[in-house]
Amino acid sequence: MKVVGLLSGGKDSCYNLVHCVQQGHELVALATLAPPGSKDELDSYMYQTVGHDAVHLVAEAMGLPLYRRIIKGTAVNQRSEYGSRTASSSTSSSTEDETEDLYHLLADVKAHHPDIQAVSVGAILSNYQRVRVEHVALRPDINLTPLTFLWQRSQSELYAEMLDAGLVSILIKVAGIGLDERDLGKTLGQMQMKLERLSSMYGAHVCGEGGEYETLTIDSPLFRKRIEVGETETVVHSDSGFGSVSYLRLKNARLVDKEDGLTATTARTPPLLDAIGRRTLRAAQAEEDASRTNAADLSNRVSSLDIKDSSLEYPSPSIRRKGRYLVMSNITGLSTSSPSPVSVEDQVANAFGTIRSLLSSALSSQPLGMQHITHINLYLRSQTQFARVNSVYRTLFGVSPPTRACVALTSLPPGCDLVINAIAFDDMPAFDRRALHVQGRSFWAPANIGPYSQSLVQAEKIWVAGQIGLTPADLSLPKEEELQTALSVQHARRILKATMNDMGGRSVEKGWVEGGICWLDDVGRVEIARRAWMCQGESDDDDDDGEEEKEGEETENWLGQTGGDGSKVRPMLFVVLPKASLPRSAAIEWQLTAHTGRIPPPIELTEDTVPSDESEDDDDDNEPGSDTTDVRITRQTATVESFEVVHTITSSSLNIVLFSSAEMT
Repeated sequence: MKVVGLLSGGKDSCYNLVHCVQQGHELVALATLAPPGSKDELDSYMYQTVGHDAVHLVAEAMGLPLYRRIIKGTAVNQRSEYGSRTASSSTSSSTEDETEDLYHLLADVKAHHPDIQAVSVGAILSNYQRVRVEHVALRPDINLTPLTFLWQRSQSELYAEMLDAGLVSILIKVAGIGLDERDLGKTLGQMQMKLERLSSMYGAHVCGEGGEYETLTIDSPLFRKRIEVGETETVVHSDSGFGSVSYLRLKNARLVDKEDGLTATTARTPPLLDAIGRRTLRAAQAEEDASRTNAADLSNRVSSLDIKDSSLEYPSPSIRRKGRYLVMSNITGLSTSSPSPVSVEDQVANAFGTIRSLLSSALSSQPLGMQHITHINLYLRSQTQFARVNSVYRTLFGVSPPTRACVALTSLPPGCDLVINAIAFDDMPAFDRRALHVQGRSFWAPANIGPYSQSLVQAEKIWVAGQIGLTPADLSLPKEEELQTALSVQHARRILKATMNDMGGRSVEKGWVEGGICWLDDVGRVEIARRAWMCQGESDDDDDDGEEEKEGEETENWLGQTGGDGSKVRPMLFVVLPKASLPRSAAIEWQLTAHTGRIPPPIELTEDTVPSDESEDDDDDNEPGSDTTDVRITRQTATVESFEVVHTITSSSLNIVLFSSAEMT
């Protein structure tokens, strides 16, 4: 793709450009935002402005045109979300917000380079910055795919990789404990040991993601010439016993020839699978032939339950309230008043019309709407209908859309092309809701350039969207089913970890995975998936194959607390579907729920907020998070034409409600 690079002049924006080129993309322009007037530094939530007087030299060093715009706005919206959760107003924002300056900047670039397809962004950890860049880049009139190859990388590893790649950057601003004006002008190589020490002592971010310092890149594999800093002036903005804030003013920086000329573009690409991912792959690959031959013997391990299709009556749409949760099941788009065929698009609209009606009629202090939905399971007659369904679905939500899992069920009733099961949460009075909706391509996990979030947290419950084994950098699907298995579990794990990290500083204890569904398209893969899931409860000490893991890689059990029976592995339901029933014809898809580990505030329900048919026996379930004890294990097989449940382990009643595929039977 043709790429415009957002350029601050710092190490992150420059190093991400190196990865863009290495991934086969073409850099055609650079763009930057600068402070107004004669200001050197602007207290911006979004942009690095110190060193702006040398950014043009970075562009000249790469031989690329630079588009510049002055920052006119301020941080009007400082929330974790940018935009509205309501679809009709999701793109409307304050024209006085500094984020809108980025919109005008990219619009200028598009006007001069209409064939640009992507934008390079050097974000590593800041969801605040990422959310706003994605919100602007993906607006219909801009329509640029964000490329964020540094996203969620280990900062110590990333720092070392920058040095190995030949990136030379100097500190031009310091604002963290342990750093002062004496560190200004030093290179990353000179500062590495000190920054690692400050990280271990105070929790400082090695790459400066906490605002500890900012940099100017003076050499890079992409530079045809290097920057000679020349004379500088130190400006002390503030000084205290905890740390000074000071920066360099560059007076006569200039370009000089490089001794070796343009060097080869080299940046270490992280391995597709990390330590736990490789462990998962080994488990999936073990005894592969035996698992296929033993597939027919699964009935010997679980009890069997056969259900005849002729005895089934398709249930009607329903809504049930459990405390603050509302569970809507078996929602179709068919009209009982019109026997004529209904298009797929109309069925989507009709189904969500039913959901709106159910939500608005739910007993609550205020009417609920689409913005209160937290998770959706979408069942299609065929995955060939996915694009048509999504064309309507994507218009229904604003920012922070609910998580989603999508599979195909060929046994839907005649004329019915889709069924929706949804979970909503009554947040009246308001409960905090945080969504992770990463839409940029990276080495981390697949981008969701679409109408659903990777994860969503509300009332301390975490919903993780269905994950298939895509390669994050280019969204391709590997052919090897074992690799898909390992990748898809890794995606779910990384999403959960990023979700928990984003809640730092909010009294979040280490959480745990509650359970999930594993969707498969071949009964022969059940044993492969089971082994992959079972090994997630292992620690590095359990792995006796002698493989040396890379320093700093996560190898511990990520599932969190053990169950009541001491088991490290969480409950998992394995469901077998016909071929081509999963998105992209994937072999496997995982969807999980988890808990933050934090006790939510108590909810006092009044008589007008509790449905009259709720019995007093349900009082203990009226608070979110109360479904995390009393794990019960059950095993059985059920076959209903288009899918087969071959192994179940169930826990609390709310988990049963979430994984409501049983209602489809």
